[in-house]
Amino acid sequence: MKHTRKTGKPANRGERHSAAWGKRLAALALVLVADMAFAQEFNHATRLSPRVSAELNEQLAQARQGLGGSKNVKVIVTYKQAPQTETLARVQNSGGRMGSKLDLVKGASFTVPVNALASLENDPEVENVTVDHPVKGMDDYTDVAINAVNTLENGYTGTGVGVAVIDSGINPNHVDFLNPMTGTGSTRVLYHQDFTGTSVKNLQGQTVYDLYGHGTHVAGILAGSGYVSNQQFVGTAPSANLIDLRVLDQFGNGTDSNVIAAIQRAIALKNTYNIRVINLSLGRAIYESYSQDPLCQAVESAWKNGIVVVVAAGNFGRISVNGSNGYGTVAAPGNDPLVITVGAMKSMGTFPRTDDQIASYSSKGPTTYDHIVKPDLVAPGNLVVSLSSPGATLEALFPSNMVSGYGGNYFTLSGTSMATPAAAGAVALMLQANPSMTPDQVKARLMKTAYKSFPTSSVATDPTTGQTYTSYYDVFTVGAGYIDVGAAFANTDLAPATVGSAASPTAVYNSRTNTVTLVNGTSTVAAGSVVWGSSVVWGSSVVWGSNVSGASVVWGSSVVWGSSTMSGFSVVWGSTTDLADSVVWGSAVTSPDAALATIVGEQ
Repeated sequence: MKHTRKTGKPANRGERHSAAWGKRLAALALVLVADMAFAQEFNHATRLSPRVSAELNEQLAQARQGLGGSKNVKVIVTYKQAPQTETLARVQNSGGRMGSKLDLVKGASFTVPVNALASLENDPEVENVTVDHPVKGMDDYTDVAINAVNTLENGYTGTGVGVAVIDSGINPNHVDFLNPMTGTGSTRVLYHQDFTGTSVKNLQGQTVYDLYGHGTHVAGILAGSGYVSNQQFVGTAPSANLIDLRVLDQFGNGTDSNVIAAIQRAIALKNTYNIRVINLSLGRAIYESYSQDPLCQAVESAWKNGIVVVVAAGNFGRISVNGSNGYGTVAAPGNDPLVITVGAMKSMGTFPRTDDQIASYSSKGPTTYDHIVKPDLVAPGNLVVSLSSPGATLEALFPSNMVSGYGGNYFTLSGTSMATPAAAGAVALMLQANPSMTPDQVKARLMKTAYKSFPTSSVATDPTTGQTYTSYYDVFTVGAGYIDVGAAFANTDLAPATVGSAASPTAVYNSRTNTVTLVNGTSTVAAGSVVWGSSVVWGSSVVWGSNVSGASVVWGSSVVWGSSTMSGFSVVWGSTTDLADSVVWGSAVTSPDAALATIVGEQ
């Protein structure tokens, strides 16, 4: 609808106005009449009352056409008089759930199905119905940081998309997995299978699905409804369905075979539960090339079966062997070139992402043995609030991480384990909107549209030891950038649908020229034969932004690590005479914990 601008009275009111001014008045009158006619036609077509705000008009109109009527929307309803109990009960009888009474404005906040807006529209006591706009970040700044808030408000919440969470289990009875309107009813955790043989029952004879507490936390970041927190801590895809495949025991330990069996089961259940995403917030050291590693081959099988696999990069970015500054520490199966590997950012306790920094513990590439460029993307992973699993090991070990004021329902954890479900949730939103996209197309879209404005470097301090760590924002640290859901939705570019078209490239060092180039198969990234080639969809400089310079040469040896020193470069790549001494050519520097979850958060 057009809007006319209010204007002040003419400065010289007493002067005679010319015929031209009269024509302007006539033209203005025509515009006003046209606007009024348009408004009447619009209101007649949609049967909307002026009491319903313009933001809700389209949603209600679509609901009347049978589209999105069951979707929930947060609203503030103001009344002509202070509402009585029976007045508020009418909203609840229409399927609404009251949040807070707002006596100051003679109203109340509700979460209601879009269909219920019609009853509010027809209620003679209602003065106005408006969107209850978010003023505080959801999931501890996560949705704001990845620019997903508007996407959620527009109805993309992961509805119908199944996500397999391969982890320590999910507590299906947490209120945030139940009906988001009532906190009761059926859970969105649709399937359970334990691959550890360690499940137990409580005193009431009920199965305890998550003994460690990690999987429930991960699942909450991905798909929690935020019911208990009155929508403060909402998952990235709060309507997605969850498939619980338990591979980690009460101490967060598991085996390759458990994970592979779970991946196999996810593939078998794909059509039953529309499993389009696998979340792997776990990992281990790399012991061989991804082409020989059965764990990597398992994630590739899922990818080839049309399932997007999202994997944690690892929490070993602080490990510095002979000055390597944490490079070469990505964990398996995040070293596989097909999957989306995710590093962790810090929100810095603010809503704007412009001040966000990389978490110093976030693992960096290139990968051991293969030199694959990882991570692919970064997402919020530091001090993230999500769902707790009462009595679980993590809650017992870190009682101070319990979030007060919510009845023990929320818990804080940090790590790339927490960044991974934020990314997996973003994938679920994309697949709800574009179900025909292949895993490679999803990955390529997210990498191209990622937010790429970073500082040159940042310094973090470990709150426990006081030790400081300097991070540089190169391609091995932040990949293609910070996930931006809004930008991904606004973009329509499609990479080739074929498997491997968006495979992460390999970094190749030329000892003669002391330069590093990105290579995909036998072609350089800048060549036109791969997804990242300029003649296919976009050039390498678009994908990685300012982290990549030149047409084919990525960077010189003196600037690869963001500083003028050669220490990190030399250790990671090794000398030409003894490559076995380098970090990425040698054996693993540590054996990562399976769950990657016990990192102390950074401020």
